[in-house]
Amino acid sequence: MSGTVEDEVEFPILCETCLGENPYVRMSKEARGKECKICNRAFTIFRWLPGRGMRYKKTEICTTCAKLKNVCQTCILDLEHGLPVQVRDSALSIQDSVPKDEANRRDYLEQMAGGLNTVGQQPDFSGRAQPAGREMLKRMARKEPYYKRNRAHICSFFVKGICNRGNECPYRHEMPDGDPELAKQNIVDRYHGNNDPVARRMMARSAATTKSGGLAQPPEDKSITSLFVLGMDVSVTQDDLRAFFAPYGEIKSIVVPAKGNCAFVNFKHRKAAEEAAVAALDGCVVKGRSLRVAWGKPKPKGPQSELRQNGSAGDKASSGLLGDSSAYPSQDPTAMGAVRK
Repeated sequence: MSGTVEDEVEFPILCETCLGENPYVRMSKEARGKECKICNRAFTIFRWLPGRGMRYKKTEICTTCAKLKNVCQTCILDLEHGLPVQVRDSALSIQDSVPKDEANRRDYLEQMAGGLNTVGQQPDFSGRAQPAGREMLKRMARKEPYYKRNRAHICSFFVKGICNRGNECPYRHEMPDGDPELAKQNIVDRYHGNNDPVARRMMARSAATTKSGGLAQPPEDKSITSLFVLGMDVSVTQDDLRAFFAPYGEIKSIVVPAKGNCAFVNFKHRKAAEEAAVAALDGCVVKGRSLRVAWGKPKPKGPQSELRQNGSAGDKASSGLLGDSSAYPSQDPTAMGAVRK
């Protein structure tokens, strides 16, 4: 096998779907049993049966490559949301930093292997800095594991009408009814987030939902006049955003947080915000940078705001009763007129 050898590990990095619903799953382990399909290094391979009626599954990439992208070693999907890398990186504005040519990739992995075990050195795929992108991923992600993905593959001989194994055939005897493009999946493309047919289909479905009444539909709360811009970087300034959105109406303010690749564009009138939303919600390009836009959220209304209002009212009442010189009521029982017996 070409390349270096990965350190031996005790357990693979798997998502809940690939692990299966059987809590007593048994695995076979073979040290340096195969080459990683991304870095071509020999790694410890695991093999197991996720449940009855399912097919045997095995790890396809090494743990180092899985940690670099925060993906499952078997299905190469994101561990947190269960979505393709292309969908996650597009929503969170993450650039693929892993070199695609073999020589540079080997050097890159050797440099990153030590940093992956150091706290604070791991790449951040949580989306905390991209709240709008994270919300989009939550809407697209499944709520529960999809164990049907572990079923046996369709028997190609049955499709041709020449399978004679009957019930003893370990493959499914049914005709394929899905999109033929989904059969052209490639592990390397899925890992790097390029030309993934599953990701393209999911993003197209999300875009269709958005146009039919998702983000493009103005919120019912007429007080919302702000747009949330996602995908910012240091090259895009407030003046650039103002120049792009100013033709749609008067802008009240533009807020760019110090940390986070986002911005808030607050319009003075609701009509101007709606016109800007129609033009930009499908995506816009500012100073060569592709940005995504969503409607802002209303100000929170709940117990916290009520407490703040009650607190301000209480402060006024206490200041009128006790005067400005006393910040808190006295704890002396005789101070408010109580008489000792």
